[in-house]
Amino acid sequence: MRPDTHNGRQESPDAPTLALMALAWTVEDERRADRLLALTGLDADALRAGIGDPGVLGAVLAFLADHEPDLIACAQALETIPEALIAAKEELSR
Repeated sequence: MRPDTHNGRQESPDAPTLALMALAWTVEDERRADRLLALTGLDADALRAGIGDPGVLGAVLAFLADHEPDLIACAQALETIPEALIAAKEELSR
């Protein structure tokens, strides 16, 4: 992910977009995807149905926040910082 640059500043995607990007990163790895489903209590159908649900997207980010190595790896893959993922989680949890 490359953040948009406006007026010399990098702008991060909004919270739902960042969560969807994090979800895509998470399910790229079968073991990580299986762990996501097991720990969140979601199944693949519920995950697909909840793609636009802030609660489901927040659960994906909470899953990453609870395992720092994945949080850091995801942030690096998305070319953002872990704090942006945490902020998105908190925004979606309101």
